[in-house]
Amino acid sequence: MLGLGPSDSGFESRRSDKKTFCRIQLHKMSEQFIKKVEDFTCEKCGFQVKGGGFTNHCPECLWSKHVDIHPGDRAATCSGLMEPVAIETKNREERVTHQCIRCGYSKKNKIEKEDSYERVIEVSKKLQE
Repeated sequence: MLGLGPSDSGFESRRSDKKTFCRIQLHKMSEQFIKKVEDFTCEKCGFQVKGGGFTNHCPECLWSKHVDIHPGDRAATCSGLMEPVAIETKNREERVTHQCIRCGYSKKNKIEKEDSYERVIEVSKKLQE
């Protein structure tokens, strides 16, 4: 459990190896998904991504960006890149776990039909090594 002091308005995640601090302000906000149709250029591989409102990672390299507290709200202040670190199947649905390389935050996301299956296999094999 994370202990917060009286002056803390959010939480702080620290990665001592990079001495990077990320602070996210926690607000009273709905956890409902906010659909955002946004095209973007992947900051990891440069792929031009056509957003469909539910796009949260690059379909070419599977990397994401830490921009949300709740899906679609764009309220996270970290903006670190999120590496695909795990692939799992649950209830016949594949998910990729992204971990922020700046603050360490992790989030699971659905693997979509547009995603590079070759990259999904690469991430899976990397875990087995």
